[in-house]
Amino acid sequence: MVSFAKLIAGIVLLALITAASAARAATYVYVSNAEDGTIGMYALASDGTLTPGARVEAQKLVMPMAVSPDKRYLFAAARTKPVSLFTYAIDPKTGALKQLWKVPAGESFPYISVSRNGRYLFGAGYGANLVCVSAIAKDGKVSEPLQTIHTAINPHSAVVDRTDRYLFVPHLGSDQIFQFVFNPKTGKLKANTPPLVLMKAKTGPRHIIISSDNRFAYLLSELVGTITTLSLDAKTGLLTTVAVTNMLPADSKLKPGAPRVPIGAGEDTRDLSMDIWASDLHLTPDGKFLYAAERTSNTIAAFSVDAANGKLAYLSSTPTEKQPRGFAIDPKGKYMVVSGEQSDTISVYAIDGSGALTLLKKYPTGKDSNWVEIVSFD
Repeated sequence: MVSFAKLIAGIVLLALITAASAARAATYVYVSNAEDGTIGMYALASDGTLTPGARVEAQKLVMPMAVSPDKRYLFAAARTKPVSLFTYAIDPKTGALKQLWKVPAGESFPYISVSRNGRYLFGAGYGANLVCVSAIAKDGKVSEPLQTIHTAINPHSAVVDRTDRYLFVPHLGSDQIFQFVFNPKTGKLKANTPPLVLMKAKTGPRHIIISSDNRFAYLLSELVGTITTLSLDAKTGLLTTVAVTNMLPADSKLKPGAPRVPIGAGEDTRDLSMDIWASDLHLTPDGKFLYAAERTSNTIAAFSVDAANGKLAYLSSTPTEKQPRGFAIDPKGKYMVVSGEQSDTISVYAIDGSGALTLLKKYPTGKDSNWVEIVSFD
């Protein structure tokens, strides 16, 4: 029979272990501020509170970011000339960033991502109509492109599937998804067969994400505010359309938009004030809910996900930061952080069991905040 003293000692030891584990666990939020040319860091507490840390210098129009799978590095692309790629080391104890490398990017990338093995970086060149693959060295340095493929009009993202074998590149200007076979050993791409998924004309395929079980892909169409569910064939890496869901509420007054002028290509003088302008989408880690941002209405739309067929059901639309360009969901699926290109704050929302968003608090940020990454160490 366990003595009372031993029982108390065991409880104290368990409490100490739990406290030590909690102390080691840490989650950090990174926000790129394009106009300031900085990246802000925040510590995210278990109750959703953000504590701002130091901002690091990058370069004007620093926008897309990506984190290495081992969480050692944060990569960022700046779109002012000379266009650059930055590598920052992430301190797991404090979340602080330390710039390790700044190298020429070759092209202006609105989107970058990293292969699942952490050895390669993909870049979608919107204005140059191409996709690039670069090697990532063990010290985090990004090489000059190993491969540059000229594709079609306005590629807007490049995402590899969960097996690291297939890459998908939506093209906003030509309404296509390019399908590639990726070799994770050499970093080389080749066209799949067939090489393209044709989407409805003038819809503007923008961002694509892959479900955690690798069975589905979700495509956001910028110009019409729809999300397309596509099935992903594990053997062939080919996509097939399953369903199309509108992200705007039924009473929306917005109209289909038009492709925006590439950054650095001059001023856009058209009246775009009522154009649909969808920007970003993400799934919760458990795959139960999907969220998508629309910039003209300054809203985040929420959807439930049918686990069997991947189809979406519209739930609600939540007002958010002005012109929401990017957002992220923490790895536990409890909180969402949203940035706005015309806001001087970022918003933190709690995600409840029904998928509803509850605003917790807003926090100061830099000018033209547009991309959010969340990294958790536990």
